[in-house]
Amino acid sequence: MLKGKHRRPSKAVRVVTLAGVAGAAVAVPLMTAGSANAASVATWDKVAQCESGGNWSINTGNGYYGGLQFSNSSWAAAGGTKYAARADLATKDQQIATAEKLLAMQGPGAWGCAGAGGLTAGGPSAQVNTGGSGQAQQQAAPKQEAPKQQAAPQQQAAKPQPVQPKADPKPVTGHGNYTVKSGDTLGKIAKAHGKNWKAVYEANKSTVGGNPNLIFPGQKLSI
Repeated sequence: MLKGKHRRPSKAVRVVTLAGVAGAAVAVPLMTAGSANAASVATWDKVAQCESGGNWSINTGNGYYGGLQFSNSSWAAAGGTKYAARADLATKDQQIATAEKLLAMQGPGAWGCAGAGGLTAGGPSAQVNTGGSGQAQQQAAPKQEAPKQQAAPQQQAAKPQPVQPKADPKPVTGHGNYTVKSGDTLGKIAKAHGKNWKAVYEANKSTVGGNPNLIFPGQKLSI
């Protein structure tokens, strides 16, 4: 169970009652001149560990708020409302700065965990920065950069393969009675044998192929 006191002013503090605008009585502790009550951040951390488990934004609904378990009246009396409406909505540094003022006004007895945290009536002021926007600043997780996508390795360009020259078709040899010699043409062969070149071509079309002007030495033609 959290032990937020802040209800019991120390014996050395006198309390006066001021009439509010609506006529309600507000108890305001009088700060004595020359008050030097303060504590280090480490000391306040220990007090908060005992008071709230070190949760500076805690709000359990029990009427006490923040790491040092301020009641709303104590928070307002120590000037905390200039930072946030409640202690749990202020930053840790803002809560400590307000606690320093409450310590000066009421002494260590304002916290039930003063002894556990080693909180005393005098000490060096906490080095805090009261700037910021309260709970949003405390709870904001450090922004993580989205992992950079690695560029896909470029595919190596396919090495151009040398164009293979098409091999000339191997001429059909044939089985005729005349062997073609270098320089022969169908016309020359047909004339030498008293034939018409077209007739010779038709007779040897399977050997010569589709071009009658193309015959090869070594082919055997039927004449």
